[in-house]
Amino acid sequence: MDYTQITQQQRQAMLEAVGAASMKDLLKQVPSKLQLGRALDLPAAMDELSLQQHLTALAKKNSGAEKVCFAGAGAYDHFIPSVVDALANKGEFVTAYTPYQPEASQGALQAFFEFQTMICQLSGMDIANASMYEGATALAEAILMAANASGRRQVLFSRAINPDYRRVIETYFSDLPVMPVEVAMKDGATDLDDLKGKLSADTAAIVVQSPNFLGIMEDVKAVAELAKDSGAAIIQSFNPISVGIVKRPGDQGATIAVAEGQPLGIPLSFGGPYLGIFAAKEQFMRRMPGRLVGQTVDVDGNRAFCLTLQTREQHIRREKATSNVCTNQGLMALRASVYLAAMGPEGLAEVAQLCHNKAAYFAAEAQKRGAKLKFPGRAFFNEVLVELPSVQDVIKRASGEGIIAGYAVGKDYPELENCLLVALTEKRTREQIDKLVACL
Repeated sequence: MDYTQITQQQRQAMLEAVGAASMKDLLKQVPSKLQLGRALDLPAAMDELSLQQHLTALAKKNSGAEKVCFAGAGAYDHFIPSVVDALANKGEFVTAYTPYQPEASQGALQAFFEFQTMICQLSGMDIANASMYEGATALAEAILMAANASGRRQVLFSRAINPDYRRVIETYFSDLPVMPVEVAMKDGATDLDDLKGKLSADTAAIVVQSPNFLGIMEDVKAVAELAKDSGAAIIQSFNPISVGIVKRPGDQGATIAVAEGQPLGIPLSFGGPYLGIFAAKEQFMRRMPGRLVGQTVDVDGNRAFCLTLQTREQHIRREKATSNVCTNQGLMALRASVYLAAMGPEGLAEVAQLCHNKAAYFAAEAQKRGAKLKFPGRAFFNEVLVELPSVQDVIKRASGEGIIAGYAVGKDYPELENCLLVALTEKRTREQIDKLVACL
C-alpha cells in the first residue's frame, strides 16, 4: 500500500493497531539527534551521461582503494581467482534472493547444496544452512538458537570477540529474555578463570572466537572442557581460511560454528555485502534459522534438489518460525562455493599457510625495528597486534607511502590504546611488508 495515498482514517487505524498515536510517536525509539527533522533536500534528476560523470567523480575520491591494505579486523584483502567472477556473474545466478518456486531453480539449489556441503567440511559440523546475512547476525542467531533449544537464558561471550559482533548481540537481545554476560580477557585471550566463575546452570551457550579479534588463537578445547558437564552449547566464530592449517571448530569441541564468509572469494567492497556462515551439530537441525537445501530424486529417478527445511516466518511456520531472518546472501554463498571448489583442500591450506608465514615474517621484522608484540607468548594466525609509541603517527606515515597500516584497536579496547592490529594475507609481498615495517 502506498502510505501517501491512504486516507487519514486508514492512517489512524494503522497507527492504533501498533499502539502509536502519531507518526512521531511511532518513530520515538529513534533518537532525536538521528532524525532529520526536515524534508529531504534532493537535487534535480540528471540525464544518464551527467549521472555517469558524477558517479565517476565521486568514485575517484575513494583513495583507499588504491592503497596496499594491511587492515583486517574481520574483513580481509585476499586474492580472488577470476573464475569466481566469471561464474557468479552469469545471468542465471545474479540474484541474492531465495526463489519462491525453488524446485524450478535446480541450478541455484545445487549451488546452495554444494555450499552447505563444503561449509560442513570446513567447520566439522553435521549441517549448514544456505547462508545468513553476515558474521555478526550469524552469531546472534546462533545464540538465539542455543537459548531456545535449552530453555536457558544466560549466554557468556568473550570480550575478545569482534566488537561489532558484541554490539549486534547487545542490540539483538536488548528486548528479548536472553542475558548476554561478558567474560573478561587476559593476555589477549578469554580469561578461563572468569569464564569458570560465571558459568551456571542457566548458561545456554559460551561464545568464543578463534582466531579472536586481536588475532590470538583461543584454546577452544579448554573452553569446551569447562562446559562439558554444564550442557551449555559451545559457539565458535572462526576464520574460514584458517582451517586450512588449524583444527576445525567441530574438532575442538564446538557444537555450533559461525563465520564471516567474506574471505572466501568476496571483495572488500567498502564493507559489504558479505556472507554469514552458520553450521551446527545434528541436534540443532530443526531449530536452525534460514533454509536447508536437500538432495533427492525426481519422478524419473534423476538427481534433484529441493528446499528441505524452511524455518522462516513467510512460509508455513509463521509465528512458529525459529528465526525472523527472511532472506539470505545467495549470490555471496555462490561466490564462496566457486572459490572453495576452485581452491580445493590443498589450495586452501596453501593460502592459510602463506597468511601465517607472512604474519610471522612481519612480527619478526617489526620487532627488529623496535616495535613490541603486545602478547608475545600467544599463537596467532594472520593478524599481529603491535604496541607502538604513537599508532596515529604510524598510520599517517604509512598512508603517505600508499599503505593502509592496520586497525587501531584503541577505539574498541581503551586498554590497548597504543596498539595496531596488522593483517597479512597471501597478497602481501615481502617488499610491501618491508615498506610497512620501515614506517614503524
